[in-house]
Amino acid sequence: MSYQNTEILENLIREIKSCRICESSLPLGPKPVFSVGPESKILVIGQAPGTKVHATGIPWNDLSGKELRRWLDVDAEVFYDTGIFSIIPMGLCYPGRGKRGDLPPRPECAPTWHNKLWQHLPNIKLTLLIGQYAHAYYLGKRRKSTLTDTVRSFEDYLPHYFPLIHPSPRNKFWHQSNPWFEQMVVPVLREKVRILI
Repeated sequence: MSYQNTEILENLIREIKSCRICESSLPLGPKPVFSVGPESKILVIGQAPGTKVHATGIPWNDLSGKELRRWLDVDAEVFYDTGIFSIIPMGLCYPGRGKRGDLPPRPECAPTWHNKLWQHLPNIKLTLLIGQYAHAYYLGKRRKSTLTDTVRSFEDYLPHYFPLIHPSPRNKFWHQSNPWFEQMVVPVLREKVRILI
């Protein structure tokens, strides 16, 4: 990557980190959390930071992240290496709490910032779409009728996209009801990641 392109990306990162588009709707204030590098081969698109991630400023620095890294069979050092992984949530800031957990990602983030960041990620070979919001935005009408069916049909979206359930502990019942995920999906995911890293 040329010096000029590196400088453009650094300026974009600073611009995003100072974003205040939906400041009035954020209970803890704006604090965009993401991680990108021009050499990344795998892009992780999740939902939005939780309170722990908001506090630390480190994406996926919680129980969900620990479970995701188990699925990928990578340690934290590899996961946070921007030469391998870039991490861009659908909503860059903590959206607040609702009746049944965190609120959905703010709708302003993805249309405002994702395409601009994509322009600086020329080496992405695989994009992990984690949760219904990433599925909806990136798969659109290609989604199946349910999130479960979309994840079960992951091969339909390869080689570019790999749709996944969110690794939140709140989805424990889903995993108990869908043992095929660990049996069929996780081994393929690990192999795809292993090849790329």
